Amino acid sequence: MICNDILVIGQNIIKSILKTKTKNMWNTDQIKSQAGKTVVITGANTGIGYETAKALYLAGAKVILACRDLAKAELAAWELTKLNSLGELETAFLDLSSLQSVNEFSKNFLVRFKRLDVLINNAGIMTPPAGVTSEGYELQFVVNHLGHFALTGQLFPLLRDTPDLRVITLTSLAYIHGSLDFQSFSSIGEYNATAAYAQSKLANIVFALELQRRINLTGAPVSSLAAHPGIAATEIARHMNDEEFKHAQARYGEFMPAVQAALSVIYAAVSPRISPGRLYGPDSDAGLRGYPAETAILEHALDESQGRNLWAYSQKATGVEYL
Repeated sequence: MICNDILVIGQNIIKSILKTKTKNMWNTDQIKSQAGKTVVITGANTGIGYETAKALYLAGAKVILACRDLAKAELAAWELTKLNSLGELETAFLDLSSLQSVNEFSKNFLVRFKRLDVLINNAGIMTPPAGVTSEGYELQFVVNHLGHFALTGQLFPLLRDTPDLRVITLTSLAYIHGSLDFQSFSSIGEYNATAAYAQSKLANIVFALELQRRINLTGAPVSSLAAHPGIAATEIARHMNDEEFKHAQARYGEFMPAVQAALSVIYAAVSPRISPGRLYGPDSDAGLRGYPAETAILEHALDESQGRNLWAYSQKATGVEYL
């Protein structure tokens, strides 16, 4: 994604937080068989989601492409079937901007499936024009966070019963500049698309960490992780104009292709070396490019009171309670 890691990131700050282990140059060749596993990936028809679906499908998993545009999801699945993997593919309609759609997807999934090994909260939008959903919340906050909060909660009965279950929530380095303004969640006011995006990406990582804290209290065999892709060229940047795109290239250098940017997400989904409640991202160029590694998390995302407040707000907004 160009994943507004195209915000004014402040590279001196990022360099101070990147906690790279020795470079492991990890890639999809190192994925062990995922046969027998069931994986749900939101927004899997393109970009990071598509490359993640491809890698897990090739490793033998049953992958459900949960997408807002079902026709595009079916086209993506058709392309993947040409690879002749031993894995399985399904498509399903899921519009994260509608809590009703999230409810319907979850109910259908719980009827049909008895296990879920990996849930990848991947879908997202970046800096669209001002918009409010039918439930009355700012669009980026709903698609990037609130919809995924509801989805994870409604699928949790399966999650807690599956050994070594992983929930991976995609964030972005844009979270560095985010702050949670609870007033803005239900009123766009003087809309700043970049600030709203950064806020939603902060909500993603705060949610992932708070989910792990609550999991720890239950003893459920579930790992909640956050991942960011660095800087990459995907369709999430469709709301950027040519001038903004060129400025980003000049400032941050070469964008990674989606297949490289997806590695941090895939690593979080399959590696035996992950640790619950951590953030994974590229290991070079201040986190903009490279191979998967654990990275440090800024203090404002680690604030436990903020995590509790966001959780309480999200439960009230969605009507979904879990843990």
